Amino acid sequence: MTVKAYGAHAGDQPLESMDIPRRAAGAHDVQIAIAYCGVCHSDLHQVRGEWAGTVYPCVPGHEIVGTVTAVGAHVTGYQVGDLVGVGCMVDSCKGCEDCEAGLENYCDGMIGTYNSPTPDAPGHTLGGYSEQIVVHERFVLRVRHPREQLAAVAPLLCAGITTYSPLRHWNAGPGKTVGVVGIGGLGHMAIKLARAMGAHVVAFTTSESKRRDAEALGAHEVVVSRDPAAMAAQVKRLDLIVNTVAVPHDLDAYLTLLKRDGTMVLVGAPSSPHPSPQVFNLIMKRRALAGSMIGGIPETQEMLDFCAEHGIVADIEMIRADEINAAYERMLAGDVKYRFVIDSATLAA
Repeated sequence: MTVKAYGAHAGDQPLESMDIPRRAAGAHDVQIAIAYCGVCHSDLHQVRGEWAGTVYPCVPGHEIVGTVTAVGAHVTGYQVGDLVGVGCMVDSCKGCEDCEAGLENYCDGMIGTYNSPTPDAPGHTLGGYSEQIVVHERFVLRVRHPREQLAAVAPLLCAGITTYSPLRHWNAGPGKTVGVVGIGGLGHMAIKLARAMGAHVVAFTTSESKRRDAEALGAHEVVVSRDPAAMAAQVKRLDLIVNTVAVPHDLDAYLTLLKRDGTMVLVGAPSSPHPSPQVFNLIMKRRALAGSMIGGIPETQEMLDFCAEHGIVADIEMIRADEINAAYERMLAGDVKYRFVIDSATLAA
């Protein structure tokens, strides 16, 4: 079948309306009518060819929520009418050590929701800036939020799990002090989640104007990183830092804020490398510099359930599909609080 989508035919061309193919639901597939799709910074990097290996036409989008419209003959976990989500993956090898541990995100054969090889036409996956998607049941998530919150749930499928996973892995919770660097699409979710987990949350921003916003999101303290005295007051205070910034910057300024055995986790993905940090800032306090990429399917479901239980959704700005190019420019300028979400009903307009 053919559905409406928004994508680009080359990295130097704007996104435009296009028709794309979707396969019929196989025995283990779930067909989903997409209601909303979040707009991630990764979408921009990939569709503009800033990350290597983009294949065209490129239809981005991996923060997908919608309604099940058909299920394959062997699907038992979902039925027509269910509210569901799809995140950054639509398949994996399903048999390796990572997959068997529920960490499909680290499978060498992980198939991304867009720009990954697939036997379906056109030979690579096409993402959520589209009316519909067909996904193997293993990679479909159940949404338990009220239907009226569905649009604001969409960014949880990337921004939510990208920050939830390191918070859980490094045991954020009562008695822990967690720093969040950057208050954007990822950072605003990290603040909400760390606060809900019971941690003491310290938000770091380059802008004094974001202080009240960070406090409203749940930060106990807000530090303007350009203020040397404010940064010095945080030295050796933090157990964990979730660094969401997607542009190269000085990591040493934050490593010194960690306690002994503290960890800074990088979840922002710049298009060029950070300056290399000083080794002594790591070895003198047995600090760790780590990375984390989204989360496996079981943990993503856990995150969605946690957010439903605690009333957590993203702060969003809804856009029409034909506003996506302007939204990209605004995203680059930091002019969004805190995630754009496409209303998929506008794709056919």
